Amino acid sequence: MLIVTNLTKFIKLMHYFNNMRKILRKKEIKELKGLIKEEILKKSKIEFFSDEDGEFILTDGEIALFKHKEWVLTLQAILKESNEIKYKEVIVDAGAIKFVVNGADIMRPGITKIDNEIEKDEVILIKEETHNKPLAFGIALLSGEDMNTATSGKVVKSLHYVGDNIWNRKKI
Repeated sequence: MLIVTNLTKFIKLMHYFNNMRKILRKKEIKELKGLIKEEILKKSKIEFFSDEDGEFILTDGEIALFKHKEWVLTLQAILKESNEIKYKEVIVDAGAIKFVVNGADIMRPGITKIDNEIEKDEVILIKEETHNKPLAFGIALLSGEDMNTATSGKVVKSLHYVGDNIWNRKKI
């Protein structure tokens, strides 16, 4: 019998299996501190799930995190305010919303506000300007300073957005 002692080793093992679901142990859950609020980690059933769409951490059956290169919160987790991470942001105008929620990459002309602290290749949150609601997560193609000086072109690659497979799955 193979015993897995932490979340990282467990996930490497899970790559060999598809459609696998497992309740995480306390040791594995400790590694999620700093990503999800501690009271949620204590009160919720925390599980790992893997299928053809990727790797996910579930809280009470709902997708809370997905694996990119690092664990990224889902938009649902952000909306429920279960996050401990504060993502850097770009704000898009009303004209860009319909494109963002359909998975389009973010073009510089549609952005009204940029966090100057954004680093290239960093996971960032894309929000709309009227209600300040999250629309998507993306990967910064430029630093915040470079985005501010750019006048055209693609500046953020879409990663997870309202209406994508992760959003529509909600419960597993």
